[in-house]
Amino acid sequence: MTSETPNTVPTPEQIRRAPKALLHDHLDGGLRPATIIELARETGYSGLPESDDADRLNAWFRESADSGSLERYLETFAHTCAVMQTRDALVRVAAECAEDLAADGVVYAEVRYAPEQHLERGLTLEQVVEAVNEGFRLGERRARAAGNRIRVGALLTAMRHAARALEIAELANGYRDQGVVGFDIAGAEAGYPPTRHLDAFEFLKRENNHFTIHAGEAFGLPSIWQALQWCGADRLGHGVRIIDDIDPGGAAGAGAVSDAKSGEVRLGRLAAYVRDKRVPLELCPSSNLQTGAAASYAEHPIGLLRRLNFRATVNTDNRLMSGTSMSAEFGHLVRTFGYTLDDMQWFTVNAMKSAFIPFDERLAMINEVIKPGYAELKAEWLFHAAAPDNGLTSASG
Repeated sequence: MTSETPNTVPTPEQIRRAPKALLHDHLDGGLRPATIIELARETGYSGLPESDDADRLNAWFRESADSGSLERYLETFAHTCAVMQTRDALVRVAAECAEDLAADGVVYAEVRYAPEQHLERGLTLEQVVEAVNEGFRLGERRARAAGNRIRVGALLTAMRHAARALEIAELANGYRDQGVVGFDIAGAEAGYPPTRHLDAFEFLKRENNHFTIHAGEAFGLPSIWQALQWCGADRLGHGVRIIDDIDPGGAAGAGAVSDAKSGEVRLGRLAAYVRDKRVPLELCPSSNLQTGAAASYAEHPIGLLRRLNFRATVNTDNRLMSGTSMSAEFGHLVRTFGYTLDDMQWFTVNAMKSAFIPFDERLAMINEVIKPGYAELKAEWLFHAAAPDNGLTSASG
């Protein structure tokens, strides 16, 4: 007899094969180190800290991102963006992004990038978008040829410290039927509130378009409140600091909810609103540890947010800088919280429900790809007790 059940903690291989949906991944944060070196040679970029060894360069990116120094962390993106300034480079990076995600079991991904950061060698904003879209389609085809399925949508990002948000929002709207599924703003939160870009968000709302806002990562509740109540964000990029409005030791009464592990938990008005309205949280555990939003995976708010049934999703943020993947992120959570395939499916369905593609397509992805994929994985335990082959075969007289 086997002790396994459909809710057994999944193996690393099952985690990899499980269909996953990704909402928060930066194109310039997920390059292959070998590709960076090759593109630097092709484009004449000489600023890499390691220009000959991909493993050493990979280690440098990870160490810099883990250093606790904002300057070193930002320098990592200076290097990746520096080699993404030509059409061919953008096509290649986007194609490899799609291939890498598909090989990791991701069936749907929204990948974001800031077109304004890729203009140093004469490309126009439109040429940047068209090159990245071409790369994503190429990567989808290559993934399919390798036996993997993935659909990738682009999110166009405006930098919150710059003044091009409306221009980028108009660009996203112009390409909304050509692979661009929405809009985002990113960059330092402190000192650059999302309300500086209200004209962009008002434009998108008038056009019935979708947008997410980086909020509640490095800055707290005011950033989340502005993103939702002033700007009207559909999702929160990170949103992890919503935990600041949750008291895990709260007394019973108004705002109190029951948590099986912690007892009574009190939600503040903003946290209650986020949960009640099913606002999706694009949580990125490994990245959040690097930025100090949590001290460890065990202390990451995702555990409590899952138990309280917030619309929590699992994401990578920057795969190169965090040395991560969707499988790695789920692996950390499985080991830390004992999550099962049912928990993984819950996070994945949350993400798919929150995607910026049409409802019928989201529903088809959930019912025809994600749920059957998890059902197949959960049924594997039934076949583990098959009798071993003893070398005997039956023969007819």
